[in-house]
Amino acid sequence: MDLPFDGAISAFFENDAPEDIRKAIRRSDKDDILSPSYPHDERLSRKTYERDYDRLQIEMVKLQSWVRDTGQRVVMVFEGRDAAGKGGTIRRMRDNLNQRAARVVALSKPTETEQGEWYFQRYIKHLPTSGEMVFYDRSWYNRGVVEPVFGFCTPAQREHFFEQVTPFEQMLVEDGIHLFKFWLNVGRAEQLRRMLARESDPLKQWKLSQIDVQGLSKWDAYSTAIKDTLSRSHTAKTPWTVIRSDDKRRARLAAMRHVLHAFDYPQKDAKAIGKIDDEICGGPDIWDA
Repeated sequence: MDLPFDGAISAFFENDAPEDIRKAIRRSDKDDILSPSYPHDERLSRKTYERDYDRLQIEMVKLQSWVRDTGQRVVMVFEGRDAAGKGGTIRRMRDNLNQRAARVVALSKPTETEQGEWYFQRYIKHLPTSGEMVFYDRSWYNRGVVEPVFGFCTPAQREHFFEQVTPFEQMLVEDGIHLFKFWLNVGRAEQLRRMLARESDPLKQWKLSQIDVQGLSKWDAYSTAIKDTLSRSHTAKTPWTVIRSDDKRRARLAAMRHVLHAFDYPQKDAKAIGKIDDEICGGPDIWDA
């Protein structure tokens, strides 16, 4: 079987990955957590996950009904390292929702016209109307992390972004939009393990891009940009919620619980929602490089 990008991910694993990362992957079982700082040793069991997931899906449907009936507007921004589980978390959150009123926005690289516009303009076009929930699978925070790491923007452009991003988000909140900003963070060994799995799976190879491949060698640059971005754009009105996503199952449940706890909707079942695991879901202080 031909591997995408001529097997560049496997080549990185064999030749360039740090030795401790290679060892962690080679000696692991599929349910092992590879990050030594992650607060759980193994993935959440499938039985527990499916039980909690089913309960949370019922609550998500209740929440959407309330959003629709009361004309609320909800924006959820999902950011994170490559293979952190952004798309999978969004899919699970929307599984049983009315898809027309729970839209996903996943923008490709800007067109020539968009490059000449105000940076936030192409994202504003997709903000929700009354009764809608919008999930941004990556967002305006490309300018905080990905673009500077790859040299797609100048330092001056990045600084200008940070001058504007907090006022921009505060305007959204002051206009009545419920804004959630999620940063999904994954350890280096787990990220590489997931990307190796994608490389070898014909059904998942489409998820890989040249940026993903090149990004494997830019871990430290990403870490610096992430830390700076979280510290400069985390405010009381527009906070970041960091979810440590080395265990995808726990991460998906944590994202749903965080959103559900934020609203007081009819027939809300707090017991069914359950408590948030604050060791993997919290503010920027739990972010781990």
